[in-house]
Amino acid sequence: MKQVMSIFLFFVLLAPALGYAQTTLKSGDKAPDFISKDQDGKTVSLKQYKGKKVVLYFYPKDNSSGCTAEACSFRDNFNELTKQGYTIIGVSTDDETSHKGFIEKNSLPFSLLADVDKSIHMKYGVWSEKERNGVMGFSTTRTTFLIDQKGMISQVIEKVDTRNSASQILGLN
Repeated sequence: MKQVMSIFLFFVLLAPALGYAQTTLKSGDKAPDFISKDQDGKTVSLKQYKGKKVVLYFYPKDNSSGCTAEACSFRDNFNELTKQGYTIIGVSTDDETSHKGFIEKNSLPFSLLADVDKSIHMKYGVWSEKERNGVMGFSTTRTTFLIDQKGMISQVIEKVDTRNSASQILGLN
């Protein structure tokens, strides 16, 4: 029993503080609320989107090739996504200034949230340890959450096709 309790305490209390996270959210779960700042310094929370469908996508870094492709896929399909009732929100650990430049450079018609403290990443289980070029480190696990009008997760896309990320969503309907 002590061992089970120790493991429980590690994963519930210590692992998030140490940066260990694993996506456990699934379709049918309540989407965790959050409060953050967008590229203009405006406070944004998930609660303010109640009654709307939300595409909440997590990406590693502004201006990297894969993240730019993903954002541009949403941009290029923005009208179709909004026609189907979706509001698009991107989240990365970059700051507001970086997001503002990324939006301007790529003419993105949606908000990007600055999660510099990784609190949203931790709530959604997308901040995780990975190996890159033989070196272990922590970074964003690219993941898209579709959230329905009631604030429930309707779909989790873990295998994101960056060039066709919008098509992955539109193909689900």
